[in-house]
Amino acid sequence: MLIDTHCHLDYKDFDADRHDVLARAVDAGVSAVLNPGLDLHNSARVLLLAEHYEILFAAVGVHPNDSLGWGADSMTALKELAQHPKVVAIGEIGLDYYWDKAPKPVQLEVFRQQLQAAAELGLPVIVHNRDAGDDVMMMLTEWQAKLQRDNSPLAERPGALHSFSGNSHQAEAAIAAHFYIGLTGPLTFKNARDLQQLAASLPLDKLLVETDSPFLSPHPQRGQRNEPAKVRLVAEKLAELKGLPFDEMAATTTANARRLFHFGAQQ
Repeated sequence: MLIDTHCHLDYKDFDADRHDVLARAVDAGVSAVLNPGLDLHNSARVLLLAEHYEILFAAVGVHPNDSLGWGADSMTALKELAQHPKVVAIGEIGLDYYWDKAPKPVQLEVFRQQLQAAAELGLPVIVHNRDAGDDVMMMLTEWQAKLQRDNSPLAERPGALHSFSGNSHQAEAAIAAHFYIGLTGPLTFKNARDLQQLAASLPLDKLLVETDSPFLSPHPQRGQRNEPAKVRLVAEKLAELKGLPFDEMAATTTANARRLFHFGAQQ
């Protein structure tokens, strides 16, 4: 069995065939799919979808590109959304200096507040990082160190770096702080030798597979709409890079995802 630890099934790209998409995921051996929110309104929509599909779980949060929508009542609203029994994480949160849709100080403060919420709720985080690796890792390592000082159980499973594309130094820092590394379709691309070499070197017990559907469709379907069933292609490539049988890789990444997100534990 497989777990797609990051997709966006709430997108309009799936409005015409969402039920069929999830049926194909089950046929491909996917036992759970995690759909993060991008803002508070979107997080509420994600929760409605999760209520309709047993296989679908949710994260709630405000994406850095939507940081300007964070207000005085947002922390309270986020915590209320997180009480839903299918919420297993706070996300998708983080920093994005590529699109620059919100000033850096605003992004940093919204990220900080959501990390605080995750600590208070005891939920791991799903972290978005684009061209902001140093600041992301600084905030995450400081946050995880505080979790350790506070003897929080979350210190051992603080979260996942979604669709990791950073360098080996950032990966090592993340793993030292007990974070998991999420790998997506680019791992399968023919020109992704650096990422492939890095993935091959990472500890097996810290790896997750994800699609980021509808984006980042893996080879040989690059450029097409992505969907959770295609997480199998990412797991197959990771198994090849690690020199392991596919079944072992599937079982290991699924166990990692369940250890991190406690799928089904709150139901």
